[in-house]
Amino acid sequence: MVPHLSLYEDTLSDGADVLLPTAPRMIFVVHGSILIEGRTIGDGETWHGEDVVSLKAGNAGATVWRWDLTSGPPTPLASDALRSLAKLSAPLLTLPAGELLMRGDSVAFPPGGCALTHVHQGPGIRCLIEGGIRIDTNGRSTAYGPGGAWFESGSDAVFAETTPDGPSRFIRVMILPRVLLGKSSIRYVHEVDKDKPHSQSYVRFVDAPIVFPSNRVCPKS
Repeated sequence: MVPHLSLYEDTLSDGADVLLPTAPRMIFVVHGSILIEGRTIGDGETWHGEDVVSLKAGNAGATVWRWDLTSGPPTPLASDALRSLAKLSAPLLTLPAGELLMRGDSVAFPPGGCALTHVHQGPGIRCLIEGGIRIDTNGRSTAYGPGGAWFESGSDAVFAETTPDGPSRFIRVMILPRVLLGKSSIRYVHEVDKDKPHSQSYVRFVDAPIVFPSNRVCPKS
């Protein structure tokens, strides 16, 4: 089976208790709070892990974004306490071989900022939390607003530009070679761009080695 990375938007009512199955994952709290492994996580905070885990919504409920890495197509969660929207799921045809890490971070831009044409060393899913952004890749341009999600293979060159009327920011999870632990995954396509000022800034939430069957290169067809 081909591994998949999936992004869900989970909405839990106050006090709702949900059991999540085994999978390498990151959870980002968009609004409200959750209790997980004895820790309360609020707006803009994250949790990550790989084992079966229970999460409980706070008194005001919670909306979270959940990235799951699975060995095949994902299985939707079924619970009366949970409304789960599958925002995006993608087969990881460019998953690196060998040992892996899951990286979760926030990428922010000033008004009218851009990410010069680049690639990454592994695939990932991004979701915009504020502002607006245009993604140019494979001859196509796509504009996203808050809540918009997109997949990047890592190997396809991308140029990104944000709207000029305010700052923009997205939350991202990538699956990378473990040798990149603590190191940047970005590579600029054009030699002239490497030494130019770069407008994006990063806050890293997760940079964690994961246990996942990755000792093969996934088929591309």
